[in-house]
Amino acid sequence: MNANANQPSMDLSNPDNYINRELSLLQFNLRVLEQAMDERHPLMERLNFLLIFSSNMDEFFEIRVAGLRNQMETGTGTPGPDGMLPQEVQAEISRITHEAVQRQYHILQDILLPALAEEGVHFLRREHWTEAQAEWVKKYFRDQVYPVLTPIALDPAHPFPRLVNKSLNFIVPLDGKDAFGRSTGLAIVPAPRSLPRLIRLPDEVCENGDDNFIFLSSMIHAHVSDLFPGMKATGCYQFRVTRNADLEVDEDVEDLASALKGELLSRRYGDEVRLEVADNCPQHLIDYLLEQFELGQVDAYKANGPVNLARMFTSVNRPRLHYPPFTPRVPAPVRKYESIFDAIDQGDILLHHPFESFSPVVNLLAEAARDPKVLAIKQTLYRTGTNSEILDHLETAARNGKEVIAVVELRARFDEESNIEGARRLQEAGAIVVYGVVGYKTHSKMLLVLRRDGDGMKRYAHLGTGNYHTKTTKFYTDYGLLTAEPGICQDVHKIFQELTGMGKAARLKQLKHAPFTLHPSLMEWIEFETEQARAGKPARIIAKFNSLTEEHIMQALYRASQAGVEIDLIVRGICCLRPGIPGLSENIRVRSIIGRFLEHTRIYHFHHAGEDLVYCASADWMDRNLFNRVETCFPVNDPKLKKQILEEGLHFYLRDNTQAWLLSADGSYRRAEPAPGEEPFLAQQALLEALSNG
Repeated sequence: MNANANQPSMDLSNPDNYINRELSLLQFNLRVLEQAMDERHPLMERLNFLLIFSSNMDEFFEIRVAGLRNQMETGTGTPGPDGMLPQEVQAEISRITHEAVQRQYHILQDILLPALAEEGVHFLRREHWTEAQAEWVKKYFRDQVYPVLTPIALDPAHPFPRLVNKSLNFIVPLDGKDAFGRSTGLAIVPAPRSLPRLIRLPDEVCENGDDNFIFLSSMIHAHVSDLFPGMKATGCYQFRVTRNADLEVDEDVEDLASALKGELLSRRYGDEVRLEVADNCPQHLIDYLLEQFELGQVDAYKANGPVNLARMFTSVNRPRLHYPPFTPRVPAPVRKYESIFDAIDQGDILLHHPFESFSPVVNLLAEAARDPKVLAIKQTLYRTGTNSEILDHLETAARNGKEVIAVVELRARFDEESNIEGARRLQEAGAIVVYGVVGYKTHSKMLLVLRRDGDGMKRYAHLGTGNYHTKTTKFYTDYGLLTAEPGICQDVHKIFQELTGMGKAARLKQLKHAPFTLHPSLMEWIEFETEQARAGKPARIIAKFNSLTEEHIMQALYRASQAGVEIDLIVRGICCLRPGIPGLSENIRVRSIIGRFLEHTRIYHFHHAGEDLVYCASADWMDRNLFNRVETCFPVNDPKLKKQILEEGLHFYLRDNTQAWLLSADGSYRRAEPAPGEEPFLAQQALLEALSNG
């Protein structure tokens, strides 16, 4: 917040009233990092949070920082609602991230690794190897590592190599001359990605019976001189470079899949944005690397440990170091009936993942694929994964003669390659595959099944807030609705017609969809609450989503707060709105929940004069979701299910006094704590106890 923000302006367009988007996202990543210090999480899970932070920061630099650098270089950057210029944002990011990286390695080296060692999980440094372990490492290096390493001497015939994005590499100063009489003084050793970054030592060379791991980087460091016969490596320093990984595809191309395939290669060699290097690397070598990558000193991040922490994910067979396992519950209506169609015929079925199983959705597809009464299946696919049961059943359905229409979004970031492969599989099976609408990502989550019903036809639909990815349903929180309600199913059918054909925007009865009716509807609902408050009537908004950046919605929320509407926002990641400013947003409260599962549900609740409108959606309250994507927002009409969402999807999270972080007007977050005499309440844990089978 600017210095003069102590006297807030009631001008809703004043930059002091908004938080910068990139800095807000960075704050989310810092909240993830702090989970590594939370002793309520099991020890290996704390390590995983540290590694998730590292992975998040990789993407932050690949996309967000790369975008800022591009804006600065091209002069195309325009301030957002917060008014900050790209160079101002970049400077603040640099300051915060350098401090965060130091804290990250402090947590790793001084807290987590010693604590894990006490539990019998060791990440052994070279100086701690026993003679037997050193001999085993020597043989492993000779047999498994040495044959696939390609050292590159640096001389006029061997210029500095073009290194793959985020690949592990070593810069090696050398003494002596090689067989050709060359004495270049420097070499680069790339570590192939096919090699594991962590190697577990066999029990026979360990006396403690514990879990003992060695880093690949330690192995290479110990034996780097073997790569240069007759010469001496006087040092070995790991580093890696992060590159711009945002794909740019011309929307006018004739074949989007082919164009994306070409762009995927460029992602590996985009413009450099960050250098990570071992903190013991001499400064002159750091300067040399920065010169090669055309980066400045502020772009160098010194690592007190492995530079590629995201590759440290591992598991050990020590249950108390991990979260206790649980079995997602299958809702009673699904268990009661042999056919999923019979279950849905009895009424809408709500699924709350990961506490409740995703299997009913998979079973719907599996049954539809083999049911002779099913004529057609239509589905949107944003992220599915490479080994996907969803794709398997769609393939089977197509081969069984069903009409299968798959709307595959090829441009789902970092899943482009698997989506291209999935589209190819479906086409080969005989499915009709389309790639949505040019210029608009298809982000909606919809499944429609057309089935004979007596002399007529009946539609069954699944609508969700998350992806059709069976792996992520186990650790993302999402809602899904299985329904045969004619109005909703008719709306889903119309949206599919939009996506596969051409024509005017569909007139929908129950669903709201972007880029057409969703944003106007949100504005209308907020304005209704505002008018109710001005009339002295009860007015309430509770919304849960991943990010809030859309300026008009934020201004509408400010006006609603000024009118007296009570507003609670549960925003996992980016929030550009400033809550708690007297006279502007004192009736708005913002919290972020960070815990075992990644919060991903999108729920909108408006009191609406006692009607209690409850919608679930695929969309966040962001510009890109509301104006540049195809999104669906669906009502929950069943009174029992509506009450369940209000209680478990919203009120549980508002009660959380342990895993919640509360946003202050200055843009900082503080962790919620139980009040004196108040019992700790964790929303995710309460849902596990209420919905899962242990």
